[in-house]
Amino acid sequence: MHVESIYKNANALLEGHFLLSSGKHSRYYLQSAKVLESPKVAEELACALAAMIKMHSLEIDTICSPALGGVLAGYELARALGKRFIFAERVNGEMSIRRGFDIAQGEKILVCEDIITTGGSALEAARVAQSMGGIIVGFAALANRGFCQRVGSELKGKPTCKLPHDVPFFALADFEFDIYEPSECPLCKEGSKAIKPGSRGN
Repeated sequence: MHVESIYKNANALLEGHFLLSSGKHSRYYLQSAKVLESPKVAEELACALAAMIKMHSLEIDTICSPALGGVLAGYELARALGKRFIFAERVNGEMSIRRGFDIAQGEKILVCEDIITTGGSALEAARVAQSMGGIIVGFAALANRGFCQRVGSELKGKPTCKLPHDVPFFALADFEFDIYEPSECPLCKEGSKAIKPGSRGN
């Protein structure tokens, strides 16, 4: 499966001048919502990710995703694995698991995102699940922005990765783009203004 081609065909690999959730700037942006608007493609991606996870014989009870971006990817992964699905969401800026979702003591949780950059949102969701008694057995995403090392990749993680090193991280592909501090962004120096296409910006 050539994941980059799938993103390009869905017009989901954007080129321009983007403000990321981290506050940094990039010339490229992955818009997974454009890929996942096709149920068939979403199913194919999730099945490929599920096959990768099954190869490692992880014991999983439940898939948990941080809302909003991870919900579709997590639901499709749960369906492919035949597992329960729940999601975490921000309430007054804090990640929370509510809407009647419960986690049993010792329940094995895999946290799934659409895209993992540093893994901050995924880690927040994981900590909430842990506080309710869950055990985090893995992290997963359709795409890895290259900050964290995924299973099966030669790309080394960066110090800014927030995911724990002792828990496996599965993703279908690495997308390693240059990312700039606003003060050092060459696109800003050229006079363009960064836009924020993600769910937190518009």
